[in-house]
Amino acid sequence: MPAKESKPKNIIDSIMYSYSTSSNVHEEENRILKETISRLKDEIERFKASPLMVCEVRELFPNNSAIIKIPNGNQFLVNISSDCDKIKSSDLVLVEQKNLTVIRKIPITRRFNVEKFVIVEKPTITWQEIGGLDAQAQEIKEVVELPLKKPELFKKVGITPPKGVLLYGEPGTGKTLLAKAVAASTNSTFIEVVGSELVQKFIGEGAKLVKEIFEFARKKAPAVVFIDELDSLAAKRIEVGTSGEREVNRTFMQLLAELDGFKPLDNVKIIGATNRKDILDPAVIRPGRLDRLIYIPIPNKEARTDIFRIHSKNMNFDKKINIELLASRMENFSGAEIKASKRKRQKEKSIWTCLDEFF
Repeated sequence: MPAKESKPKNIIDSIMYSYSTSSNVHEEENRILKETISRLKDEIERFKASPLMVCEVRELFPNNSAIIKIPNGNQFLVNISSDCDKIKSSDLVLVEQKNLTVIRKIPITRRFNVEKFVIVEKPTITWQEIGGLDAQAQEIKEVVELPLKKPELFKKVGITPPKGVLLYGEPGTGKTLLAKAVAASTNSTFIEVVGSELVQKFIGEGAKLVKEIFEFARKKAPAVVFIDELDSLAAKRIEVGTSGEREVNRTFMQLLAELDGFKPLDNVKIIGATNRKDILDPAVIRPGRLDRLIYIPIPNKEARTDIFRIHSKNMNFDKKINIELLASRMENFSGAEIKASKRKRQKEKSIWTCLDEFF
């Protein structure tokens, strides 16, 4: 009898074990499904939430309120949330769209990412790598390098150094090389700006970009701001023009204001470069702005020889080759054309050498 009763007991135990095991599996699946549904609901609610608007703080008041400027240009007096961090004028903040209450501050204080509009680098070009421009190099050393390295000399003598320099001349004569060399010799940050990129689509955006570029230069001081193709921005202003030309003039006037705001002995120097000095507005080259004008000419025979030696110092020449004779045949060649002709001659020489070896 006891043996017969054990069999049904084992069957009941197995059934209860299998039921409890399957129930645990279902409970785990239900838990996972509930968590998934909860996350989906939170995400849906987040998508349904109204977006916040980016505004600019114009003025602050002691009663925890401020005047903000919304993107369409209108200004409103609004309240500041108690959870908002300390803000100041010209900061960017997030506000609600209904009552325009300031929610929080955006950590970005600039409207533009300036580094996307400029080329920032630490040049490695030395004065020995520039040929045929000894007089121009000496002049730019006096007006840019010396005030950055030894400003106490100017204070002692009582001389005010120029705020900026204008390099003008034919294309490819070495204007950019001079600017990079003086930045390298003073261990300054080289900030290269193309004048045409400063002109933006909407009214006032180009002026703000100019302002933030100069603020960026002050933070990176000592710095050399090199404005290439200055004539695209600083051409002579005319009375009648299109809306685009008027926006160019606004950006140009902001550039003039920034030049006036610099002190002569600041650790920021402005170097402009142009091929068309004749169309520049007189306001940008008057004393107190880009008042030192340096002409970069087409190299003469001695300068062409120096340039050719610099660019061909790593080449292997036959002893019969006369470098002076080659330079004399490059009449009216710029430095860039001499460098390009060196590459072309090197390529042609390698081709003929291969053909000689083949035959």
